[in-house]
Amino acid sequence: MLKEFKEFAMRGSVIDLAVGVVIGAAFGKIVSSLVDDIIMPPIGRIVGHVDFSNLFVTLSEAHYDTLADAKKAGAATLNYGLFLNNVVNFLIVAFAIFIVVQQVNRWSKKPAPAAAPSTKECPQCTMAIPIAAKRCPQCTSQLA
Repeated sequence: MLKEFKEFAMRGSVIDLAVGVVIGAAFGKIVSSLVDDIIMPPIGRIVGHVDFSNLFVTLSEAHYDTLADAKKAGAATLNYGLFLNNVVNFLIVAFAIFIVVQQVNRWSKKPAPAAAPSTKECPQCTMAIPIAAKRCPQCTSQLA
């Protein structure tokens, strides 16, 4: 069983998958920073100096000025600003993955088209003969 596991783990696709997961996690952190620190602040400024990460609705009667205050008090909240950040984050990651997959598919070798056959089989003796032949050189039968 240990030998089978070693063979499974050492196959190229499993190693490639592990590398992809590690790189994907690091890429996710970069994209999260891009969304939270670069993209959302200008969007918040354009729509009226709004900090999307601090947009929430309290499900209780109390009012809290910030999401941090509501969390300290243990209040139930709907954090739609964080949700918007995550949606933008997802869209950027999905678009980046789309671009990467598109480029990899462009770089991958395409199978060469199959060459047209240059020979055919004689119906009498079943020997390979040129396509343009009118008579079989082996059995001398007339070909159609």
